Amino acid sequence: MATAYCKTPVVMKSRLSSVSCLKYFSRKKSFKELNTSCKFSTKIENICSFNQPPLTETLPNLPNVIYSKHKLDNVKTNITQLPCGIRVASEVAYGEFCTVGVAINSGCRYEVAYPSGVNHFLEKLAFSTTSNFPGNNEILDEIEKYNGLCDAQCSRDVVLYAASANRKYVDNIIKVLADVVLRPRITEDEVMAASKAILFEHDTLMIRPEQDQLLENLVHMAAFQQNTLGLSKLCPIENVSQINRQVLLTYLKNHYVPERIVVGGVGVDHQQLVDSVQKYFVDEKPSWDNEKLDKISIDTSIPQYTGGIIKEECEIPGFPGPSGLAVLSHVMIGLESVPLVSTNDFVPSCVLNLMMGGGGSFSAGGPGKGMYTRLYRNVLNRYGWLYSATAYNHSYTDSGLFCIHASAEPQYVRDMVKVIVYEIANMASNIQREELARAKKQLQSLLLMNLEARPIVFEDMVRQILACGYRKRPEELLQEIENVTEDDIVRVVKTMLDTPLTVVARGDISKLPLIEEMQELISTKPKGKIFGRF
Repeated sequence: MATAYCKTPVVMKSRLSSVSCLKYFSRKKSFKELNTSCKFSTKIENICSFNQPPLTETLPNLPNVIYSKHKLDNVKTNITQLPCGIRVASEVAYGEFCTVGVAINSGCRYEVAYPSGVNHFLEKLAFSTTSNFPGNNEILDEIEKYNGLCDAQCSRDVVLYAASANRKYVDNIIKVLADVVLRPRITEDEVMAASKAILFEHDTLMIRPEQDQLLENLVHMAAFQQNTLGLSKLCPIENVSQINRQVLLTYLKNHYVPERIVVGGVGVDHQQLVDSVQKYFVDEKPSWDNEKLDKISIDTSIPQYTGGIIKEECEIPGFPGPSGLAVLSHVMIGLESVPLVSTNDFVPSCVLNLMMGGGGSFSAGGPGKGMYTRLYRNVLNRYGWLYSATAYNHSYTDSGLFCIHASAEPQYVRDMVKVIVYEIANMASNIQREELARAKKQLQSLLLMNLEARPIVFEDMVRQILACGYRKRPEELLQEIENVTEDDIVRVVKTMLDTPLTVVARGDISKLPLIEEMQELISTKPKGKIFGRF
């Protein structure tokens, strides 16, 4: 009780003191008091003041700054080729998690001897049952035990299987990946489920207002007709019933061979990765070794760019809800671009892509969103009836495709084609120093921002090793981007304009001009007013 009694007056005294102070400082001061206060503050100010140096000069008497530097061993890509032909690559990354995966020199461009759509099926069948993991969802449960995620992608020239997990379990994850790649069971039930998934995907694409995925597939089919890169990435509906377990295992046996495989890891110990690959990819044999399958030679032909046109007159669904957006017609116009290797023009073609840029007319805007690119300044900002205009550059080891996708309401299709053809014809005209510098800086920033993600580093590493046999460091790429000149852009554009046009159109395209008229216009390289030429 005595203790409690002693504490109370102390608290009250403190509170009363605070209230008294507040009352004192809140009362009005006389002129004399204010004058005395100002003199006091001026005196303090004079004592404490100092001359601040300008921001353009370094502060004097500061010690030299010592910056940390990467050791060479920490930034290089370690590559080991096993006697069987499999290449193992790794890079250092810091953190609790790692990304490991398998890249295979495969894809829809190699399906010429098979029903088109085999790789679409394989993508749907990825991470299903295997020889060592025969139960439903057993693979996914195993990966989740190691705090992992997994994914599979089949592109036109590369197939990727990857997983990110705790770095303590690299050996376990490599075991799972080896089983997924080399020992899938591919049961009849799984093939049937994949067929249903593909048909559902087709139906979904037909009812979606977004047309990017369909147009990207069609523009390759038009540019490289019936060969390599022109083979459909999406399984045609008529081929769904033709692809069975026998076809899939035959393809795997002939294409998933050691010399076409790269196993990569980011954030792993290189020797541990090599040992795990030897144990699960080499010592254990693929499941198709026990099957009687045909031997079919791999298609090694070079893509033959043909150009051409594909038109699909159809009704494209509108955007749901009260968006107010009209039903659009879509056109994609392209030219053959430069390959990824065997030329010095790949980096300039990427700068050209960023310089053209583009996007949608409803973008939030800002310099980082491409508002200063040519397709914004010359197209979207001038013609309010255009809904989108975007440039794309697809590069492969032995060819490439540069194209512009635009959309507008059906009554403007003819004018839209004129505008896009005009921009393509004049890509190398009047290149401003500021726009070239801006495009190079934007490309450099995109490169560095993407490489902050560990899975992107993995994909970049294995793709480069498949294509070139080594990985080019980001520093080298940044310097190559910086070295791009106006002459490089002009040379790349001139090479592109010497190739035939590729045109793809979907929607209400009754007003679409003939491809011969477009080719004639692009050959004349029009300047000034463009309307009234066709």
